Amino acid sequence: MVTPMVAIVGRPNVGKSTFFNKVTGKRLSIVKNTPGVTRDRLYADVEWCGHTFTLIDTGGIEVNSEDMMWKQIRKQADAAIDTADVILFFVDGKTGITSDDHEVASFLRKTAKPVICVVNKVDGRDESVKYEFYALGLGDPVAVSSEQSMGLGDLLDSIVSHFDKVPQEEKNENLKIAVAGKPNSGKSSLVNKILGVDRVIVTDIAGTTRDAIDTPFRIGDKNYTIIDTAGIRKKSKVDEDIEYYSVIRSIGAIRRADVVLIVIDSAEGMTEQDVKICGLAHDAGKPSVIVMNKWDLIEKNTNTINLFNNKLKAELKFMDYFKPLYISALTGKRVEKVLDAAEEVHANASRMIQTGILNDVIGDAIAVNEPPNRFGKKLKISYSKQVANCPPTFVLFVNDPTIMHFSYRRYLENCLRKAFDFSGTPIRIRLNAREEK
Repeated sequence: MVTPMVAIVGRPNVGKSTFFNKVTGKRLSIVKNTPGVTRDRLYADVEWCGHTFTLIDTGGIEVNSEDMMWKQIRKQADAAIDTADVILFFVDGKTGITSDDHEVASFLRKTAKPVICVVNKVDGRDESVKYEFYALGLGDPVAVSSEQSMGLGDLLDSIVSHFDKVPQEEKNENLKIAVAGKPNSGKSSLVNKILGVDRVIVTDIAGTTRDAIDTPFRIGDKNYTIIDTAGIRKKSKVDEDIEYYSVIRSIGAIRRADVVLIVIDSAEGMTEQDVKICGLAHDAGKPSVIVMNKWDLIEKNTNTINLFNNKLKAELKFMDYFKPLYISALTGKRVEKVLDAAEEVHANASRMIQTGILNDVIGDAIAVNEPPNRFGKKLKISYSKQVANCPPTFVLFVNDPTIMHFSYRRYLENCLRKAFDFSGTPIRIRLNAREEK
């Protein structure tokens, strides 16, 4: 099931970032008493009462400003509505309802998605101040103080109560493939070449594709849905307000995909932003293919691919399972291999290992390299089993999870990868405490 997304919207300086920081437990947003401080759209996974969801922090919506920063207000509001499964509309309990609140509320009332009106800054005051906000027509307001952590539990309860009502995508046999990457890396050209039609506008202007566009298609007896996403660029390069939401949509596309094609400009080489995009797919647990596009622009000899592979290994140490593919979307060279590669990594991510075979592999790994002592105690692994796939997830029952060193966990992962083909997909290893008899 795709992780629900919860967007925080509202006019500037109503405490959205303070709430985000309190709930995520990290100081991820800059909090300052100045409107417009949050220019970067931040997101973080939150767990509450067994529910996991992605919380999105957004910049304040300034309705009447003529500043270029706010010109895309309607598009921004529409994008927030389209992206989120639940919307938190923050208002200021101290200042009361403003005309801007009414403007934003009018946008939000048009959606069928759950909207929770959050009356913030009720700092030790009578919660009756929230009744004024019934006038916004968004249901029962929830009074909180993000600064003092008052009422946050009730708000989180209200958020997760809506998840059972969130419409889920229809289950089908289509393999959903997200095409992600920096702007102008050739994503849309690749989509068009795969589809055989000009489904997506292609120009040499970075940032043409703003939304994640789903296109179902069929080849032979196999059904696919390809998702062309907006280019993910460095935050410092994102100068249009609406484009922040394009990044969030791309993140959402990655999360709901079965496979991610990460398109990289071979002529430019792997950049820091490319590595970050790879990290998004890795953190989401998605199998992926590193598609080195524009291969026709590279001067080649018999060792060129090896040199590029070595560079990728150096940059992608955290996902050394990566599967590379060198293509040219412009000329069509090797494009026919893209779907085969996507099928392959998805099959690897879907693989389930029999418990007996898994324990044999783990047992052999322990025999070759026993867990080292740590904190004066020796780690004992008594049993293992696979509990999920996509990504493959393994549970090891141990005497004390706290003494497992990350280097030994990595050693066990490498042993699993040598025994089974998990190329192109991350795997997860979890530890469970098991009392010794």
